[in-house]
Amino acid sequence: MNLVRAHRKIAVRRAVAIQLIIDRELGLMRNENPLQDAYVIDYLTDLVEEAVLQEFERLSERGGVLGAMETVYQRSKIQEESLYYESLKHSGDLPVVGVNMFENPNSEDASTRPNEVARSNEDEKQAQLRNLERFQGARPEKAREALVRLQEVARCGGNVFAELMETVKYASLGQISDALFEVGGRYRRSM
Repeated sequence: MNLVRAHRKIAVRRAVAIQLIIDRELGLMRNENPLQDAYVIDYLTDLVEEAVLQEFERLSERGGVLGAMETVYQRSKIQEESLYYESLKHSGDLPVVGVNMFENPNSEDASTRPNEVARSNEDEKQAQLRNLERFQGARPEKAREALVRLQEVARCGGNVFAELMETVKYASLGQISDALFEVGGRYRRSM
């Protein structure tokens, strides 16, 4: 009987937690009937559209995507935004469910944070390298054919993703990367 009570207690706790998370993440309970053409949905959509338009204008001011890449605009923008949001999360100003709010009060049951980072030893590393060599040596002709098809699709502007799904059956990530570098070149960050 105690086991049944314990399971009920866990079920109730989960149900309440799910409601709290949905309310916190979506904020739907703070607006009256948000799903039936409510002002709040239109307002939020307008905010997103305006932010996207402003970012497109900033890219245009820098000469488009390529011009912005030359000045390392995108990378610096991503790094600045990441740092900003990380600082908000750490200070608690940006609540994130399961990270800085609604965490499991029993730290022993919380499995999301490992106690230590797992590192592979030399034997595991060598085993992975042997597996890679075995994979690459299993069907080298099929790998070459798949890589050539992938390069053709990339040159013609076809669906590279669909071709990648076939290529990974025969070629490793390194082989695929090298084949695509031959087609499109390597990006070198300007310092």
